[in-house]
Amino acid sequence: MLVLILGLIIFLGVHSLSIVNEPFRNRLLKSMGEGPFKGAFSIASAVGLVLIVVGYGMARTDPTLLYAPPTWLRHVALLLLVPVFPLLVATYFPGRISRTLKHPTLVAVKLWAVAHLLANGMLHDVVLFGAFLAWAVIDRISLKRREGHPVPALPAKPANDAIAVIVGLVIYVLFVMWIHQWLIGVPPVPM
Repeated sequence: MLVLILGLIIFLGVHSLSIVNEPFRNRLLKSMGEGPFKGAFSIASAVGLVLIVVGYGMARTDPTLLYAPPTWLRHVALLLLVPVFPLLVATYFPGRISRTLKHPTLVAVKLWAVAHLLANGMLHDVVLFGAFLAWAVIDRISLKRREGHPVPALPAKPANDAIAVIVGLVIYVLFVMWIHQWLIGVPPVPM
C-alpha cells in the first residue's frame, strides 16, 4: 500500500502545483524554461504513475475489504462511465461540451472515480479512486480563483462535439469489452 500512496503523492502532487502555489509554479516555469519544465513534469508524472500501477497491483494481492457494494451498483458504475471518454476527447476537440463544462477532464475524473468507488470496496480501491476524486474536486474549486493553463487542442468547431461523443463512445465500448480486462486484469462486466 505504501508504494501506491507514494505514487499518488508524486503524481497528484505534481498535478497540484498550481493548486497549492501558482506563483511558485510560474516562477519555476520561467526559470527552467518551458521545455525543461514540461520534461521534469512529465518524468515526475511518469514515475508517480508507474508507482501507482505497481503499488495498486501489490495491494491487490493482499486486499482489505472496507465495504461490499451490492451487485447492482456495477451497472450504475458502468452507466456513470459512459460519458467519461467523450469528456476526455472533448478536452482536445473543443465545442459546446467543453464550453459548457469548462473543464471536461476534471468532470471525467470525478465520474471515473465515483463509479469505481461505487463498484469496489477494497481499501486499495478507496485509496486510489478516493485520492483522484478529492484531487479533482479540489482542483475544480481552485480554478475559480486562478486561471487554468491552456490545453493544446484543435480550434473550436460545432462538429467537435459529434467527434468527441462518437470517438469517446467507441473507446468506452472497447474499454468495456477488451481493454479493461487486458490492462487491469478485471472484466468490468463479468462474463
